Amino acid sequence: MGCLSGTPSYIGRFAPSPSGALHFGSLLAALASYLDARSHNGRWLLRMEDLDPAREPPGAADQILRTLDVYGLHWDGDVVYQSTRLDAYQDALDRLEQVGLTFRCTCSRKRVHALGGVYDGKCRQRKSPPRQDYAIRMKVDDIVICVEDQIQGLYQQQLKTHCGDFILRRRDGLFAYQLAVVVDDAWQQITDIVRGYDLLESTPRQIWLQSCLQLPLPRYAHLPVASNEDGQKLSKQHFSRALSLTEGANMIRQALSFLAHPVPSELSDAPVSDILPWAIRNWDIQRVPKLANIVVSPQLS
Repeated sequence: MGCLSGTPSYIGRFAPSPSGALHFGSLLAALASYLDARSHNGRWLLRMEDLDPAREPPGAADQILRTLDVYGLHWDGDVVYQSTRLDAYQDALDRLEQVGLTFRCTCSRKRVHALGGVYDGKCRQRKSPPRQDYAIRMKVDDIVICVEDQIQGLYQQQLKTHCGDFILRRRDGLFAYQLAVVVDDAWQQITDIVRGYDLLESTPRQIWLQSCLQLPLPRYAHLPVASNEDGQKLSKQHFSRALSLTEGANMIRQALSFLAHPVPSELSDAPVSDILPWAIRNWDIQRVPKLANIVVSPQLS
């Protein structure tokens, strides 16, 4: 499979999980994807990845929308909620099953973890598939997939030895991120995906799915992620500080500095409404640091 090639039009997106409030790390992904879309006169869509109700506090999705609005990051069209798209994911799963690209698996996470995190294909060879309490995995070939990332450069991965056959639907019946994101990116006609470096490793799996489902391949750009002083990615899991609704301009300025786009001195006290137009005019994705992560001050983490 060859590397990605460009596509003529631009539709970008930001796709947060409503498992908590946005933090500085979330802002980086939102802002960079927004600026890349607007600097190309493109559309910027918003998708809520709400497929795991047990991890989604009530009101979290609305809080995310409120924060983006206060920070001046206004999206185009209606917000898409993945929880309303289950039939589409099942349809994709059925298509893959019909051509023999999936199988049922009863292996536990503990077993796969003991293998080093790479699935060994044990259930792929079962003569009689289990009838209950199983996940559905995607078969992968022993091939190298490459992506020409707009920030990180060429990234290559051998699917079979890196991750092995991967999960499309969990044992609890929930659809996996890999399947849902691929189906929705194609349905929304996404041409460009700007997101954190932590998702670069999963991109080849998504390209494999796109190929098997005969879906278009978007362009990818993976930003360095913001980390705390312990080297941990800023996340809700690590109790990262929620973005303040009263510090929008300051947070936007700090995010731009992180992305190697520091604002000029004349905008040091400017509101978001003045900063964002400048950022759109001056955005250059090639200036973003080609790093996996950057440590930020405790005030941001």
